Amino acid sequence: MEIFFTILILTLVVSLSGIITRILPFEIPLPLVQIGLGALLALPKIGLHVDFNPELFLVLFIPPLLFSDGWKTPLREFLRYVGEILALALVLVIITVVGIGYLIYWIIPGIPLVAALALAAVLSPTDAVALSGIVGEGRIPKKIMDILQGEALMNDASGLVSLKFAIAVAMHTMVFTIGGASLEFIKVSIGGLLSGILVTWGYSKSLRYIIRWSGGDSVIQTVLLLLLPFATYLIAEHVGVSGILAAVSSGMTIGQSNVIRHAPLAMRLRGNNVWTMLEFVFNGMVFIMLGLQLPGIVSTSIMQAKMDPTIQAWMLFVYVFFIYVALIMLRFTWLWLMKRISLRLMQKRPLVFSTYDIRDILIASFAGVRGSITLAGVLSIPLFLNNGIEFPFRYQLVFIATGVILLSLFFSFLILPLLLRGIVISDKTLQRMEERMARVVAAEVAIESLCKLEERLLNSQEENIDKQILNEVSAKVMGNLRRRIDDNSEAGNYSLAEDLERRMRLNVLRAERGEYYHLRAQQKISNETLIKLLHDLDLLEALLIERD
Repeated sequence: MEIFFTILILTLVVSLSGIITRILPFEIPLPLVQIGLGALLALPKIGLHVDFNPELFLVLFIPPLLFSDGWKTPLREFLRYVGEILALALVLVIITVVGIGYLIYWIIPGIPLVAALALAAVLSPTDAVALSGIVGEGRIPKKIMDILQGEALMNDASGLVSLKFAIAVAMHTMVFTIGGASLEFIKVSIGGLLSGILVTWGYSKSLRYIIRWSGGDSVIQTVLLLLLPFATYLIAEHVGVSGILAAVSSGMTIGQSNVIRHAPLAMRLRGNNVWTMLEFVFNGMVFIMLGLQLPGIVSTSIMQAKMDPTIQAWMLFVYVFFIYVALIMLRFTWLWLMKRISLRLMQKRPLVFSTYDIRDILIASFAGVRGSITLAGVLSIPLFLNNGIEFPFRYQLVFIATGVILLSLFFSFLILPLLLRGIVISDKTLQRMEERMARVVAAEVAIESLCKLEERLLNSQEENIDKQILNEVSAKVMGNLRRRIDDNSEAGNYSLAEDLERRMRLNVLRAERGEYYHLRAQQKISNETLIKLLHDLDLLEALLIERD
């Protein structure tokens, strides 16, 4: 019962956090508000203490969030920037693990090299979800954001695989060699990607049977879709490959395949609504969980630091700041080097980094915020080694990782708005031209299809449709399509007519909805009839709103 109440309280707090950010007289990013609310809940007088299980955290929150991010990631942009993404998600992660790891080993007295490398590994992944919560959607230039999103999708696996190696060496369960680690990384990464694709392919092949056996029930179909990222993650982990990359590749496969396109309309509508809700709740719970752990991490770390004669408590805060600055400087330096290398050695096919100016590099540097994967990774470090001895410097590692997460969120909130000031995010002209071209081409294909349908209906002996009615309806539909093709102006009469028609139809639907309720109140229709009529209106209204 206690777990049930805890889940209810966390869900309520997530919902209230969205309201709080809107009623505050000053702007605070949603992730920081949620972390603050979590810390308040963990105060002794309130007494909401949640034991953080890193394995459960990874299975419960990370697969659906990464699946959703992969679903929304355009494959065209991902493949276009695959070189830039690998430069950040793979090469920079390796440089971070080695460079920051040795820096930590050098500045913290007595820390073993393996522990320092483990801390550097959990600090290497970035979090695009946290970044969007900090600066908002559509604030960062597209040429930067597309790369940052692709990096965040891929570097989770490289960072956690590096952490796995460091822990295995510390536990004396493996001997580290560069060749062995490289082969293991390739196996885990490629295996994870293939696992996600195969599981999603199996789901897509069985979907038509699911639809048939479920009797067209969209609820069952939506629930099975929600289970897909969890199944993908668990299967990949069971066979010894990256579950994180499996969840990402599963989402991207769903987004690029015809699975959802050919799914029933009710499933698509319900699925989109459910995923939007789950994204908000799960993202919020991730940051609230961080806030819940924060007081305990700080108090435990300070208390243990006082008991440790080799370190003073205030030095922990210095380490946090120093390591965060080192991460920013390393990221800035690597981006600047990639710009120079691209300009000098890749003149035929330069990377997009070659177009970055200093402000773009600074934006990409401070946009590398740390989030949920870093927290889950550092808390997954075992308490004890195989010989029963405590894992060396574990409390310092947890404190420093948590501090770096908070600093990255805080400084991104302060600095990114200043760097983004005056930047024109995108020119809408090209987007409008693409949209108009697509509408015209689609209208031409639709007219051709409509003519074929009209001919079939006229020649059909079973339909028995009146020719005058058929011509009238066909002319009306075809007239709308021809206006779309003939209107060549950028903001022409067709767009105005379409907008007016949409507004009038919405007004009609809302009037009809009110009358249906009135008829039910007068007991002229039953409640079952009302529900059916309202459902039809909701589907029509959803289609009209999508065109807004």
